Amino acid sequence: MEKDSRIFIAGHRGLVGSAIRRALEQRRYSKLICRTHAELDLADQKAVENFFNQEKPEYVFLAAARVGGILANDTYPADFIRDNLKIQTSVIDASYRCGVKRLLFLGSSCIYPKLAPQPIKEEYLLTGPLESTNRAYALAKIAGIEMCWSYNRQYGTRYLAAMPTNLYGPEDNFNLQGSHVLPALMRKVVEAKTAGAKKLEVWGTGKPRREFLYSDDLAEACIHLLSLPESTYTALIRRDEPPLINIGTGEDLTIRELAELVAKVLKFDCKLEFDPSKQDGTPQKLLDVSRINGLGWKAKVSLEDGIRRTFESVRGQLEPTPS
Repeated sequence: MEKDSRIFIAGHRGLVGSAIRRALEQRRYSKLICRTHAELDLADQKAVENFFNQEKPEYVFLAAARVGGILANDTYPADFIRDNLKIQTSVIDASYRCGVKRLLFLGSSCIYPKLAPQPIKEEYLLTGPLESTNRAYALAKIAGIEMCWSYNRQYGTRYLAAMPTNLYGPEDNFNLQGSHVLPALMRKVVEAKTAGAKKLEVWGTGKPRREFLYSDDLAEACIHLLSLPESTYTALIRRDEPPLINIGTGEDLTIRELAELVAKVLKFDCKLEFDPSKQDGTPQKLLDVSRINGLGWKAKVSLEDGIRRTFESVRGQLEPTPS
């Protein structure tokens, strides 16, 4: 990508898209194209086509999606599969019709089988059953990968699908009804401290293992991928396998250890109480990141530092205002 390339960031207000936008602005890319949902409904295929014809983006970061934690996915599966299929179909097809040079489709590690061997390699896609609680979302993202691959094979496009591990950062969702585990724990800690409680309730058994990636690290990885030299990028767009690449840290920890770390960073001395009546989800999701590491990118922000940075950026939203 050149500094004056026309770059469309779909979902620029979300956790991923906002991080990508910040990183591009810091690098002085001058022609970033962004639209709010009120300005452009990405699920409206005709509106998206008209937008692409008018703006003519050369590069696309497809970070727009309907996302949520176990509760949201399990409660609204129809919304998750419908909305994500509409968004990605509209943007991928319009990108082809307008001659976009490179597109990066952002998915999730939940696309992989629930009991996949660890760490999870890209080739494990579609080798076993999915986790039931987020099956609808996962299938939508798998369809997006397949769509990128199909357009590459049939139309000669150059679309890449990146699968990040569990993400967190400043623009995360801290609503307990729809958030992922890390922001949920941060909110619970703040509320417990405010209430003067001495315990912290954690959903599930605390035994599942999870990997976490700071949103700014993901943004660096995304820009790194779309900026690869022509020969290196072309090698990722193969006809015989999906154009898929994992993005993560290569390290994980248990939910118990995560809760202990959040409490430590937020300075909350408490007893953890686990609720085994709530679902654990997949036992372990650790990505094999050897492919992207081999391309010259590695995560830089430690989990402890990332939690601290996230909290400092949102503490005004979470902590009560002194009366």
